[in-house]
Amino acid sequence: MLLFPGLTQLDLTGPLEVFARIPGARIFLVAKSMAPIVDDHGLLRLRPTATFHNCPILDLLFVPGGPGQIAVMDDTATIDFVHLAGINAKVVSSVCSGSLILAAAGLLHGRRATCHWSSIDQLSILGAIPIKQRVVVDRDRITGAGVSAGIDLALTIISELFGGSLADEIQLSIEYDPEPPTRSGSPATATADILAKVRARSIDMLSHRRDATRRAKSRLGRYSS
Repeated sequence: MLLFPGLTQLDLTGPLEVFARIPGARIFLVAKSMAPIVDDHGLLRLRPTATFHNCPILDLLFVPGGPGQIAVMDDTATIDFVHLAGINAKVVSSVCSGSLILAAAGLLHGRRATCHWSSIDQLSILGAIPIKQRVVVDRDRITGAGVSAGIDLALTIISELFGGSLADEIQLSIEYDPEPPTRSGSPATATADILAKVRARSIDMLSHRRDATRRAKSRLGRYSS
């Protein structure tokens, strides 16, 4: 599981809670160094357990998203690590804007993938095929939509790898049975007013993200999947 400054903690910790319940699983929180990673709100400090240099070959690569993803797109060391880990992994996965990191590392070219609803259109810039679904499975590439979709993603991965019974057991053990009090969880169900307000708050961030995506496109020749 990749760590980087400014990640959205629920992108990471939702799937982490699910993966940690796989019997015998060894989970590595991997970053450039062992220095604590601060989340996008500046409230949580996450301690890496491995670095790019001592991380073993991974069966599963997971990449979260968050505002810090924008800087990662220009971070050659991180993108190089994601590329190398991804081509050696049996399953490559992400949630939210983490799929843009995967795409920048050449791991989603010609693959169906999803992303947070506000940025899903940017996948096509990097050669991926955007699909507006909560979880998208394209062979060994499994991607999730925004933030809370990480739990769905992790359960899907477990079902794919170990079968539905273990996924059912873990879902029950974490009592994942959501009943949101409102129906504003996607652009399809939110009111026009709510959608406009959320989009307005994201204009600057999305502009910077798009610029970073375009710069990443110019470097895609470095990678092959």
